[in-house]
Amino acid sequence: MTVKKGIYRHFKGHEYRVFGIAKHSETLEEYVVYINVKDDNDIWIRPESMFLELVTREGKTFPRFELIEEL
Repeated sequence: MTVKKGIYRHFKGHEYRVFGIAKHSETLEEYVVYINVKDDNDIWIRPESMFLELVTREGKTFPRFELIEEL
């Protein structure tokens, strides 16, 4: 699965805008580039595989990030 540009909700409730995928210059590992929708200076990257993974908390399993608006 490929991460689409859009607004995502993190499982802890914060919302982020995904700009796209960047590649590590040495390993070519793909990273998702995203910012907090409430703070343009809050810029993040995360391995695409981790961005897409499922999280289990208190017996419930859900996506780490959920697409809520495609751009």
